[in-house]
Amino acid sequence: MSRFFWVRHGPTHAKSMVGWSDIPADLSDIDLIKRVDAHLPEDALVISSDLHRAVATADAIGGNRIRLPHDPDLREIHFGDWELQRFDEVSDPAHIRKFWEQPGEIQAPNGESWNQMHARVSRAAQRLIAAHPAQNIIVVAHFGAILSQVQTARNQAPSDAFAQKIDNLSVTELHWTAEADHPWHPARVNQNL
Repeated sequence: MSRFFWVRHGPTHAKSMVGWSDIPADLSDIDLIKRVDAHLPEDALVISSDLHRAVATADAIGGNRIRLPHDPDLREIHFGDWELQRFDEVSDPAHIRKFWEQPGEIQAPNGESWNQMHARVSRAAQRLIAAHPAQNIIVVAHFGAILSQVQTARNQAPSDAFAQKIDNLSVTELHWTAEADHPWHPARVNQNL
């Protein structure tokens, strides 16, 4: 069995859609970071997306664990032309409403759809399973990336997964077992420490 510990990066305090923009995380809550670090298995490998907010969070909670190279496939959904805009600033309100209310194939202009992001993050998870079988793996990633894997583990529609909350610095534990009909199992989702 492989155990994945998905940790959402520290807060950015942005009031807009932040996908691939490389903005920093607020990691000033040292006590919370220590609790997250203590909660995670000591023998786990650590990987993060290549965006600074995830890299810095992984550095803060990584301790003496083995660090794997950053993986851009673990990034947040790409908001394209909507990047760093607030919902009410987008020039096509009907399009962005459909994007959020009916996640799946609807893409942000020059960005990606939920399904494209889901496939990208799932490929990264499968690469980790293949390269590090039966390991504990800490993945520091983003709201959408984590939710996409919760969707898989719960065998949900995108809209059902999207209703789940994923807090900054929360831990979502998902297990993968090769022999199972449905290999993913959600052990804990959005655990706040």
